[in-house]
Amino acid sequence: MTTTLQLTLFGTQACHLCEETLYILRPLTGNGVAVREVDIVTDQTLLERYQLRIPVLRREDTGEERDGPFTLGQLLDWLGDALGEEG
Repeated sequence: MTTTLQLTLFGTQACHLCEETLYILRPLTGNGVAVREVDIVTDQTLLERYQLRIPVLRREDTGEERDGPFTLGQLLDWLGDALGEEG
């Protein structure tokens, strides 16, 4: 039984690093990972929290956040336990 890992990507539409992050996430989406995009400009609290950090990826299982940019390898290392890639 495969459990889907839920991730939230905080960013904005005018953020090229956010677009790069979505590109990096593409191979994982549908392979045990689901990504929800949140545009921080729609919420003042989110804007204040994330505007200088985006893109920010949050694991919904742990609440842990990772500020971008990052490579696919770094992302896989960060998600390894949830993806069943333990040694």
